[in-house]
Amino acid sequence: MTVVDAATVLFVTAAATALAGIAVTAVAYQGYRRHNSAMMRYLAVGIAFVAVAPFCISYGLAPLAGLDDATTLLAVLCANVAGLLALVYSLDGT
Repeated sequence: MTVVDAATVLFVTAAATALAGIAVTAVAYQGYRRHNSAMMRYLAVGIAFVAVAPFCISYGLAPLAGLDDATTLLAVLCANVAGLLALVYSLDGT
C-alpha cells in the first residue's frame, strides 16, 4: 500500500481547483468578448480570484516573497473576498 503525503494531496487538489478555475474563467472571458458584457467580465474576474488566485498566492507568491503562514492566509482571504464581491456584482446585473 502506498502512503501519500498530505502536502502532496493538498497541492494536487489545489492545482486541480486552479486548473478548473482557469477553464471556467476562460469561458466567462470568451462570453465577455463575444457579447461585450461587463457582467461576464466581472464573472471571469470573480472566478479567477476565488479559484486561481489562492493557488498562485500559496504556491507562487508566498515562497518567493518569504511570507509567513498568517500573511499568506490573509492574502488568500483577501483574494476570496475580492472574488466574491466581483461575483455578487456580476450576478446583480446593475
